[in-house]
Amino acid sequence: MSWADVWRVVTETFHYRLFSLGSANISLSALLQIVLFLAIAYALSRGLRGVLKRLQRSQRATGALYTLDRLTHYVVIIIGFFIGLSSIGIDFTAFAVVAGALGIGVGLGLQQLVANFFSGIVLLLDRSFTVGDFVELSNGLRGEVKRINIRTTLLTTTDGVDIVVPNSEFVNGQVINWTLNDQSSRFHVPFGVAYGSDKNLVREAGLEAARAVAEGLLDPDKSSAVWFVGFGDSSLNFELVVWVQAGAVRRPASTVAQLLWELHSALIGKGIEIPFPQRDLHLRSFFGRKDGDALAWIAGGLETWARS
Repeated sequence: MSWADVWRVVTETFHYRLFSLGSANISLSALLQIVLFLAIAYALSRGLRGVLKRLQRSQRATGALYTLDRLTHYVVIIIGFFIGLSSIGIDFTAFAVVAGALGIGVGLGLQQLVANFFSGIVLLLDRSFTVGDFVELSNGLRGEVKRINIRTTLLTTTDGVDIVVPNSEFVNGQVINWTLNDQSSRFHVPFGVAYGSDKNLVREAGLEAARAVAEGLLDPDKSSAVWFVGFGDSSLNFELVVWVQAGAVRRPASTVAQLLWELHSALIGKGIEIPFPQRDLHLRSFFGRKDGDALAWIAGGLETWARS
């Protein structure tokens, strides 16, 4: 077999019609052509994203640049895909059939996948939170946003655990962004003291605890306070109210633990009793006997039982 025959066989193999899409015949060469355009689009996307990442490292507006980075990647890949389809002569009216099939797929169970996809686009454009923000979901999950993908968002908790959260949970549920505008936040640390405690001493103990926490935890520009918030069953209820800096906001459990540690030491140091639940029993009558007579009768019965 001559080289001409080999070339002819290879050419016929590459141009052999695998299937038709509309008026276009799809062959192996057509598929390779689409892959080539996708590869070019991917290389272009990586180049553009490399430039954007260098800008992110050199500028402060990382949120906007991150959004532009993610959108650039998806837009360039989609454009490359459609250019590849056009290059092999596919009529885009044929995609009406594909759209119909996609509609059936959504109806059969892809609703959540599609919802997460469009939710990802909303998050990238809306910018209610960006990479680096510390957020809390309605289910109590807290973490720092590490990456916003088109379908999911990656959160890293204060314990160093990476959690992948579907984007629809951010769009449909309530999200607290602890670091959206002001980098400091106010924490409320509830505590109780025994009835009869001096309120002024309690305030002094609370403020002393706030001053004793580790340096860099509290916001030096905003003052702490002790609030008297109510009368409990066994205690006078107070709250230590402090403004904490951004680093402490991202470690809420550790921050509260430090405040409670210092608060306990300050209360003990000032001789303030920390109460525990207790109940008083008032006996009005027992088998016709009133007050003290009833108690004396019970005490006498217990003494007799003990001697027997």
